Formats: sequence, structure tokens, C-alpha cells
Amino acid sequence: MNTSPSIDELFEKRISYPDFEAQERLGQLVGLDEQISRLSKIIGLLVNSKGLENWANKYHQGANQVISMILRRPPLIVLAGDVGSGKSELAETIGDAVARLEDIDVSLLPLSLSSRGQGRVGEMTQLISAAFEYTVSEAQKLKSSSGASRGGIILLIDEADALAQSREAAQMHHEDRAGVNAFIRGIDRIANGKLPAAVIMCTNRINALDPAIKRRAADILTFSRPNEIQRSAVLNSPLNQLGFTQDQINLLVKVTGPIGERKYGFTFSDLTQRLIPAIVLDAYPHQAITSKRALEVAQMMEPTPPFQEQIV
Repeated sequence: MNTSPSIDELFEKRISYPDFEAQERLGQLVGLDEQISRLSKIIGLLVNSKGLENWANKYHQGANQVISMILRRPPLIVLAGDVGSGKSELAETIGDAVARLEDIDVSLLPLSLSSRGQGRVGEMTQLISAAFEYTVSEAQKLKSSSGASRGGIILLIDEADALAQSREAAQMHHEDRAGVNAFIRGIDRIANGKLPAAVIMCTNRINALDPAIKRRAADILTFSRPNEIQRSAVLNSPLNQLGFTQDQINLLVKVTGPIGERKYGFTFSDLTQRLIPAIVLDAYPHQAITSKRALEVAQMMEPTPPFQEQIV
């Protein structure tokens, strides 16, 4: 591959924040308040270190060592967990929360799935290197001598285990190893340059990630299937709008959790993208939705099976 890949080849799209659509999508991620708060703060510190310094000057003057320790953390956050747990949706929308928290413009660069390449020697390494080169170039434009960022960049890598799997795997091709090395160099380059940029990796297979990449993570946020409280939070508002009583909603919450021999419940996406639409479509267009029929629809629906990670 002799020519550098174009921006369209590297990234699926470029999204700028603040953005009202992203804000609305983020607000619909009920039950993930802890992850949203934690992730927005971590990225906020990575893309705008001046905010932490201002906070320290106000509340903890002289805590320079503490501030330095926090700001030296690598610009990488890993979102790990089961399928349908909200990782990708959070990663795609968190930029809005960061932009509003830090009062700066934030750009999201989602690495395209085509960056896995077509198997030609050196292609994946070149694509990964080019993606980081563009991220660094854009972040350098936003860095200021005062320490206050003029904006921030988030590089998003979904299904990260396909690009950054462990080099310890016996079956790993040498080109894949070179791609992982390029990825690590990119992370280190952002960190060493103290650039207003962060990298988010999403994976269903945390144990498949290379140990060196996991060591470089400023944080690893874990995601699981919604518990009863979280399922209630997801279902309450839409079912209230359909006229369901609280007791009727509680029954649906119950049957969408682990039940009988099924040891796992519905995922967040099962609830919002499958169950609610299925209940509506079952009644549309000739009858009203009833709680009895909605319960039957839920009982007939099989939740997405948990991802079975195979460790080689």
C-alpha cells in the first residue's frame, strides 16, 4: 500500500460536540449514571488539564504532586462488558457531556472497521499509524501555551479486541503484532505530547486485549446487564406513557430478568431496541396495547445470549 489512506477511509464520520442529538441519546442511557459521570470526568481531565488545575487552586492549593500524578495518566479509557450493555452508545455520545462540562468544543473520530485492512502486508499497521497521526495533528491545533485547551479530540475504537489483541496469543500473525505495536506508539505519542486528546476502546473481550494496552488505560469501566432497578428505570417512562400501572410494569421488569433456567436477563438494547418496539408492533395498527399482551410478548422473547469469551 503506497498511498496514505484518506480521512474517509480512516474514520466512519466526524462528530462535533456539543450536539443536541447526542445530548438526547446520552440522556436515554438510564441506569448508567455512574459510568457517564466517571467517563466524562476522566476525558474532561485528559482533554483539558487546566480544569483540574483550576479546581486544585480553589480547593487544594499546593497539591501539585497529586495533580501531576493524575495528569500523567495515559490518555486511554477501556469500556468493557457484555453485548448490548450500552458501551458503544456511551462512547459515541459522551463527547457532548465533556464539551458541556469543560465548556470547549470536542470532536469524535470513530475509527472505521475498514481499518482492519484487507490482509495485505503492512496495511493494518499503516492504517492505525495514520489514524493516530491525524488525531495528533488535530489535537496539536487545539493545544495552547496557557494550558487551557481550545478544544478536544476523542478517538473511538469499537470492537477494539480485533485491532489490539494480545501479542501473547500463539496464533497471532506478525502483522497483527506490528499493528498492536503501532497502537501502543500512538497512545504514548499523545501522552508524551500532553495533547488534548483521549482514546476510548470498546470491547466484549477484555481478556483478549494486549496486556501492555490494558496497563496504559487510565481506567477500565465495566458494563453488565441491567439489574432490576436499572430495568425498572428503562421501562418505567415508556410504559407509563402507554397507561401501564406500576404493578404491571413491575411484572415486565421481573420477566425481563434472570428467570427459571435462564441465568441472564435482557440487555439494555434488548429492552429499548427489541422489547418496546415488539410490544408496539404487536398491537399496531388495529388495537391498543394491553399489559397482558405486552407480558406475553416479553415472555416469548429470548434475550441476547451473553458473549462467551474464549481465552486462547
